[in-house]
Amino acid sequence: MVQPMKDILTVTLNPALDISTTTDRVIAGPKLRCDPIVVDPGGGGINVARVAAEMGAHARAFVALAGPSGMRLEATLSELGIPLVRMKAPDETRESFAVHDRETGAQYRFVLPGPQWSEEDVAESLQAIASSVPKGGIVVLSGSQPPGVSVHYATELCRVLLPQEAEVIVDTSGAALEYLAAGTDPAPAVLRMDSEEAEQLAGRPLVTRRESAEFAAELVARGAAKRVILARGADGSVMAGPDGLTQVSAAKVSVVSAVGAGDSFVGAFAYGLATGIGAPDALALGAAAASATVTTPGTQLCRHQMIAELLPQCGASEID
Repeated sequence: MVQPMKDILTVTLNPALDISTTTDRVIAGPKLRCDPIVVDPGGGGINVARVAAEMGAHARAFVALAGPSGMRLEATLSELGIPLVRMKAPDETRESFAVHDRETGAQYRFVLPGPQWSEEDVAESLQAIASSVPKGGIVVLSGSQPPGVSVHYATELCRVLLPQEAEVIVDTSGAALEYLAAGTDPAPAVLRMDSEEAEQLAGRPLVTRRESAEFAAELVARGAAKRVILARGADGSVMAGPDGLTQVSAAKVSVVSAVGAGDSFVGAFAYGLATGIGAPDALALGAAAASATVTTPGTQLCRHQMIAELLPQCGASEID
């Protein structure tokens, strides 16, 4: 009997209207004449939803929006066909601005802070998310947190979703990641981080896949999550959890831009879990999606066909 695909709800508390352009050379002083701007919806959870939907998942995006920037961001999401669960943010939705230097190939990214949240805003968001998740759904918390949101937010989200028996995937950074890494109750189903973040938590270099996987297992033993994924860039990813220690390779591709690669990984991984395949196979899908996205320019993300073509290079295997 074929299992129905699980619902995926991504959570973006601190979205951004991403504006990008290109100029001949970025230098101080003179006016820099730029190409026409490109506007994209920005935020980890939004990108995750885009990739999951591209692969065929039932994906929706919970997004906190406000003001003219929020309206513009909502319009871009509508054009992409991503169903929204909308919450009114406490202030204007932030913008980010990226300029590509045509002469050097460098990209300059300017990220503005998000609006300040109150305790009431946090409580409203948790209630709204909990009421939007069906039984057994998958919830992905991805991206930065707005000012005023506690490092405990992911744990509180896991707690309010207990009645729904939802699987919570968390991809965060900074103090929020440090808090989760120490062990929480309830813990998310999956916690993902990159190698630099993992080495900061470990306080030591993680040179090999085995070293990364063993540290991921340490985090699982602490109660950080049921499964922990460590991304190793061009060396693939490793995962520790009930399946043991698993590794996948990144596909051999020419890198154009790494923007959105991590979000693409999470989107494809969540899609894999939603379809009912095992976590190791979902890990391979994530690796293929990340590999596909790095071949695209700017803020563009992977397409389903690209993932399918690269997947044979990213098969999962046990780490002996």
